[in-house]
Amino acid sequence: MSPLETPTSVDEIFALFALNGTKSYGEGVDMTTHAIQTAVFAQRDGASDALVAASLLHDIGHLMADLQGTERFDLEVDDDDHEALGGRVLSPIFGPRVAQPVALHVTAKRWHCTVEPSYHDGLSPTSQATLKAQGGLLNSEEVARFEAHPGFDDAVALRTYDDRGKDPDMETPSLESFRPLLEKLAASR
Repeated sequence: MSPLETPTSVDEIFALFALNGTKSYGEGVDMTTHAIQTAVFAQRDGASDALVAASLLHDIGHLMADLQGTERFDLEVDDDDHEALGGRVLSPIFGPRVAQPVALHVTAKRWHCTVEPSYHDGLSPTSQATLKAQGGLLNSEEVARFEAHPGFDDAVALRTYDDRGKDPDMETPSLESFRPLLEKLAASR
């Protein structure tokens, strides 16, 4: 599977992690480790299976876009729209309960930075840099629209797990340990 092919199954998602998951995008961990840590935080929080899966797969668009880390990629200027791509890829496989938080997790970061300015200071340097490319702060109309969105709570929760899942010293289970959960969700689609 090339990074630009769209996965259509759990097996193809795992193949995509095998292909690009060891890459980093400016954080202290590789993309697979970040995905697992994000999902572990969701599990620890008692999140639904769908939100755990969304947490695990929230950056699948980065795995597919494969733009970051190239010489021409500028975190403050270039946006790979990984959240939109991820939502589109995951929806046919898992449905909206997994796809929607993925599609909204960047908006959740922008919202957090808008309504709680100190939140920005707690972001990793990479997340701070990408905020500009991702549209920056929301205006008051965008804040109200996002807060009224039915996916608001899950998107904000996912964003919280995402921010925490960047610890190079955290021990985690294997990616493979999440396969039964993903297969169950895909089968119930």
